[in-house]
Amino acid sequence: MSVKRRFKQVDVFTAEPLKGNPLAVVLDAEGLSDAQLQAFARWTNLSETTFALPPTDPRADYRVRIFTPDTEFPFAGHPTLGTAHALLESGLVPKTPGTLIQECGVGLVSVKLLPEGGLAFAAPSAEISVLPASLYSLLDDAMQHGGRQTNVDAWVVTMGISWLVVRMPDAEACLRVEADIDALAALQKQAGVNGLAIYGPHPPGAAVDYEVRALLVEQNQLVEDPVTGSANACLARVLQQLNFPDGGETSQHYRVRQGTQRHRDGRVFVRYGQQQPWIGGETVTLIDGSIRL
Repeated sequence: MSVKRRFKQVDVFTAEPLKGNPLAVVLDAEGLSDAQLQAFARWTNLSETTFALPPTDPRADYRVRIFTPDTEFPFAGHPTLGTAHALLESGLVPKTPGTLIQECGVGLVSVKLLPEGGLAFAAPSAEISVLPASLYSLLDDAMQHGGRQTNVDAWVVTMGISWLVVRMPDAEACLRVEADIDALAALQKQAGVNGLAIYGPHPPGAAVDYEVRALLVEQNQLVEDPVTGSANACLARVLQQLNFPDGGETSQHYRVRQGTQRHRDGRVFVRYGQQQPWIGGETVTLIDGSIRL
């Protein structure tokens, strides 16, 4: 028997509707089986759908499960911000004023309410390693029309989800890349990553510091994610590892644009505090109602 449940669809990493990355959020997911969760995520056909549940850890404000149309993720960035936004908008009061504690597959993740608006999550700890030398030729095959910056290593970064983070000479080179689906699929498998995150710096004085793109093969199709919290969190860890090679203000904070090639205008900001990167952005609600599941 189906049950009426609160539901929202939100746009993450944007203050303007239709410019960010959409997320479906089921706010009352108790009683649903794993098969039902996966079936609904498949039905929404969004990159991720989240299901809010009561926490099992007394320190947490809520628990979330994150599903793609194919599988469950232990963590993802835009679902973290989007779920927090939806719960706060629906009346959730944090146990600690100004901070939500999310329970998910990687453990507890802090989400700050920012005084200027928006939310930011603490990037989970990450395992970081250099891409094996034997895979650079495959990486170059996967990235057509936009040569990477060859004097900078490519990094495999894992925080529940894994991204291969690759530096481009500049933002324009980042935007020129066209992914080869066969090479990218092989690269994902051999490198053990979920996708390819490429980034290139904008000129000094631009409104944003980096252009970012997230490319992956999913369900045998080439996908470019509009705006990706986890990829930006992995990039933040890489820049931290490299001691902020661009210098200047990026040693404390920087701004990202993502989604340009998808006709989006996602905006991500990253701030460091006590060696901890915080990945932030704004979220807007587009659909607010209920579903029957």
